[in-house]
Amino acid sequence: MDTEFNKFRRFDSADIEAVLVRIEKSFNIKFDYNSLSEVDSYRALSNIIVSKIVLEQEDTCTTQRAFYLLRNAIAATTGADKCSIVPHSRLTKLFPRDNRLTAITGIEQELGFQINLLKPKQWIITLFTITLLGSSIAFFYTWPLALAGCLASLSGLKLAGKFGKEIHLKTVGDLATKISRESYIKARRNATVNRNEIERKVKELFAHELQLEPVRINRQSSFR
Repeated sequence: MDTEFNKFRRFDSADIEAVLVRIEKSFNIKFDYNSLSEVDSYRALSNIIVSKIVLEQEDTCTTQRAFYLLRNAIAATTGADKCSIVPHSRLTKLFPRDNRLTAITGIEQELGFQINLLKPKQWIITLFTITLLGSSIAFFYTWPLALAGCLASLSGLKLAGKFGKEIHLKTVGDLATKISRESYIKARRNATVNRNEIERKVKELFAHELQLEPVRINRQSSFR
């Protein structure tokens, strides 16, 4: 067996489970976690996902569909000329910082699902994370102060995530790819499915969530 197949083995089971939750959300399915205990490879998991999707087959690209949905939503929300929005359009130009939160909220309402595009500045995340770790250590010395620090840090992280304005992708095409990966069925408007691309989308989810190169994953990649 290729040594790269063993890369899944170095991940904690909680990390793998988090990816499975992402898959359930993207493909609008529910796993039977008892049966999943018998799944030992990426190929076996992909087969289960395909078997659970009962929508009609259609050989259209989901990323392309996501782009058209996104383009229409951006045009409807911002008033931009739809024909001027192309895959290489820069997100920072389409969404100026001064009204970015409002624009993204409007686009999510237009699409009918969240796109999770915005994040707080990295230094803010780092600051609250360090504070949270420091507060956890403080439990060994004074728990009331430690508890207050943990609550303040968690509240700060939550607020930072809600009001963050940093765009972590570059282009409309990048965002369309993200949508097709994380909201596959919704990107197709819950009408059809392209079973020929499901394996690739699942591989993209694993690669993105576990920070692996997609080329390192194939149908025989082992989870054990």
